Amino acid sequence: MTEQKARTTPKDFFVYVLSMITLYWSAGSVLTIIFQLVNRWIPDSLDAYAYQSYDAQLRLGIASLLITFPVYMASVWHLTRDVMLHPEKRTLWVRRWLVYFTLFAASLIIIGDTIALLNTFLGGEVRFRFILKSISILVVTGIIFGYYFITIRGTEKSI
Repeated sequence: MTEQKARTTPKDFFVYVLSMITLYWSAGSVLTIIFQLVNRWIPDSLDAYAYQSYDAQLRLGIASLLITFPVYMASVWHLTRDVMLHPEKRTLWVRRWLVYFTLFAASLIIIGDTIALLNTFLGGEVRFRFILKSISILVVTGIIFGYYFITIRGTEKSI
């Protein structure tokens, strides 16, 4: 008996795209919230007008996260259930491409953030606010990278 090759349907395509867009948006929202909390807790004494914009950006980050993260979780739940019912869908091209794109983008962000942190350190201008923001980028991006790295490794082992 030959194994049936799964075909990508428009539904598969758009649910995978939706899940990735909401993942990226959720990550950006988490970072916005963290950055604004850092800005509030460790104010920049040279920027007298910055405090006014913290509340608006914090509200936007929270509002975005409250909407996008549940949509991301629902789409991942739907996709996981679909793959469990149809194991051949683990090899859909749209799934592989988006996961590898996410790994690629996360790698670039981690590399860029590490370069910025090291460059700032070597320049002698390291501030606690900058370190906290840089670490938050590394943690959020690292979690995403780790999750999708484990996911794609599991897929490739089962092929």
